[in-house]
Amino acid sequence: MPVPAVPLRHGTGVEGLTIPQLGFGTYKIDDDDAQRAVSQALEVGYRHIDTAQMYGNEAGVGRALAASALPRDDLFITSKLNNPYHRRADALRTFDETMDRLGLDVLDLFLVHWPLAASEGIDLVETWETMGEILSTGRVRAVGVSNHQPAHLRRIIEATCLTPAVNQVELHPYLRQDELRALHAELGVVTESWSPLGRARLLDDPDLARLAADLGVTPAQVVIRWHLQHGLVVIPKTVHVERMRANADVFSFTLDARSMGLIDALDRGLRTGSHPDEVQV
Repeated sequence: MPVPAVPLRHGTGVEGLTIPQLGFGTYKIDDDDAQRAVSQALEVGYRHIDTAQMYGNEAGVGRALAASALPRDDLFITSKLNNPYHRRADALRTFDETMDRLGLDVLDLFLVHWPLAASEGIDLVETWETMGEILSTGRVRAVGVSNHQPAHLRRIIEATCLTPAVNQVELHPYLRQDELRALHAELGVVTESWSPLGRARLLDDPDLARLAADLGVTPAQVVIRWHLQHGLVVIPKTVHVERMRANADVFSFTLDARSMGLIDALDRGLRTGSHPDEVQV
């Protein structure tokens, strides 16, 4: 499965690091099922696996990685710092725990899961400084953020001079995030899409259904292809192997300018998950 890769320009500890543009998400996959699902994804051809402390399935992901015969250098593994652990000592401790659960010596990407900018006792800048400290150990190749708004990004960059490699945010045709993506382009931050199918809401969209029928593909394939053609990193999630295969079969067709414009026009500012300003501890 030939998957294009996007260069990571900032927030890295190694030269020439890239991230596969198509990955496999593991949100809401139980730890007991994670080994099977990730093992199947690796068999299908996925090489980019996304997990998080919050998901509670790092150990299952780690078991799948350990059972795989794939060379470590062929894989790109992401995890994320959980909300209760933003203080320096907690972040350092739980990063060690993440590495133990995943069974890795070096992680490819570690993200701050939510900004928690208004949470009492949490300092956005201190958390990001701690991420820089983790990067300096050489035990992670890149650090980034998730769900950070423009003000959050500007604040941490101005305070630390360390630009995140990635900002992983809810993004799909119903929520294009144009302002945020423009800032990412200006700063050199890679945009990564979570909930890329709008938690399946897009699969019932009549315009997408017609477009998919014309192309002889599924609505999910159309939406994933839209992400790819916009230069986004995208991590669809499923526990069904046939859908894993379908979600990966998006490199044999392209969307023309008219189709891309039709999908772009579906934007309605619809969030299917929490707004970053509402998630606090």
